[in-house]
Amino acid sequence: MRKNKTEPITRLPKHVAFIMDGNGRWARKRGLPRLAGHRAGTENLREIIRACVEFGIPYMTIYAFSTENWERPEDEVNGLMNILAEVIDTELDELHREGVQLKHIGRLERLDERLREKVIRAVELTKNNTRLSLNIAWNYGGRDEIVCAVQRIIREGIPAEQVNCDLISRYLFTAGTPDPDLVIRTSGEMRVSNFLIWQSAYSEWYTTPTYWPDFNKEEFRKALVEYGKRNRRFGKVLEEPCSEKVN
Repeated sequence: MRKNKTEPITRLPKHVAFIMDGNGRWARKRGLPRLAGHRAGTENLREIIRACVEFGIPYMTIYAFSTENWERPEDEVNGLMNILAEVIDTELDELHREGVQLKHIGRLERLDERLREKVIRAVELTKNNTRLSLNIAWNYGGRDEIVCAVQRIIREGIPAEQVNCDLISRYLFTAGTPDPDLVIRTSGEMRVSNFLIWQSAYSEWYTTPTYWPDFNKEEFRKALVEYGKRNRRFGKVLEEPCSEKVN
């Protein structure tokens, strides 16, 4: 009996962004507390980071904690802050050895001083790494990002006639990072959720009912195969995408 051939990836995105949704529901299905789901999701992140490197994707952004997540129960918020601190303590050296450059996008002001210093140290330590650029959106909101950019433009006295899309992009938290080609949201939700709302104007979106802790390399590969089938026109009329295979 012939085995089904794996469908090839015909084109790779340069930048993939993830809305890592479904941790709480994953935990609830197993009779576990929500924080157990967040920890499982954090464990899964290792596999997806490695997969990005193996597939040859140079930019990755993860939506880890939004400006709206402060409204969650206090014990869950505190637990998420502790998880972030633990991940930095336990994973930073390995990420650095693997050539991962860490960047924080969002505001640091609401983090306590100890955690803020850990984030700054991680960014500083890895700033010259080039294998994978990983943006961690923590205390991030797309609308807040645009407001912050406009405030900086006004404070610097830039004349209105000089304000254009390129200028605003240079004042966003993601300045220097290409816009995402592909945004993946797990758990079956169909919302943007205030994530990269400026940068994802022409991104391809892929949603899956799989909860984030179960979104493994093979699930990621399915998303990349689907991306390769898309014809990215950017409002224009283009030829069909090439059929060049990617291992």
